Amino acid sequence: MLREGRLDDKEVEMEVTQAQQMPMIEVCSNTGMDEMESNLRDAFGKIFPKKGKMRKLKVGEAFKILRNEAVEDLIDMDKVTRRAVTKTEQTGIIFLDEIDKIASRQGGGHGPEVSREGVQRDLLPIVEGATVTTKYGMVKTDHILFIASGAFHLCKPSDLVPELQGRFPIRVELKALGEEEFFRILTEPENALLKQYVALMKTEGIDLVFAEDGVLEMARLAAEVNQKTEDIGARRLHTVLEKILEDLSFQAPNIGKKTFIVTASYVRAQLTDIIQDEDLSRFIL
Repeated sequence: MLREGRLDDKEVEMEVTQAQQMPMIEVCSNTGMDEMESNLRDAFGKIFPKKGKMRKLKVGEAFKILRNEAVEDLIDMDKVTRRAVTKTEQTGIIFLDEIDKIASRQGGGHGPEVSREGVQRDLLPIVEGATVTTKYGMVKTDHILFIASGAFHLCKPSDLVPELQGRFPIRVELKALGEEEFFRILTEPENALLKQYVALMKTEGIDLVFAEDGVLEMARLAAEVNQKTEDIGARRLHTVLEKILEDLSFQAPNIGKKTFIVTASYVRAQLTDIIQDEDLSRFIL
């Protein structure tokens, strides 16, 4: 009966393990706060062990809780930690985004420039290979792959300290996204924006259909706005789509069941006036 689910609606009383309430702690420091909070939680988790509480549950829900507790008991966390550390050391990848923010822009010897150079020099031993202390033990960074990226609008890669440049010997210049890439971004990903809007309109009983020429027109207009104002890449697509479907989104509850097709002409009707007014498009698109 249990396997067949015939007991799922029956109520049972069982002891459910719950974590002890952690004490509230505020630390007046902004350095390493995430790591400090994690360490404090681990420490207090050992001081205040988990305790049980009697609860009335349906058999189906109780079975899931018991199964999860049994699975946790089967896991050797020490073994998991050792394996994780090994995988990190041998096949780990660390991505440093916006590294241009720590590049010295004026070459001065005071103020923010000194701070930026200090951050670069702190990164040197880690990128080159060092042993770092973590909550799971010592981790060697000798074989970890480091990848850094930056826009470098206000500076150039050569503004980084020479030692850090030498630790990133391979440089690749990326080109701006264009119409073709925007079209693929709108259509190919599993959670593409078009699929999200189709599902959203489905909740209102509307079958939203994007014609291919309409998608091409959206990609073209997004690329055009990027060229005229500021190039923010694929993020522009979200704003463009929101503006195109703004009227439909507000009127959807009153339309009822209906099929709505987004064509190139509809896209132009919604966006052309805004795009032609460059000052207005800076605020709206």
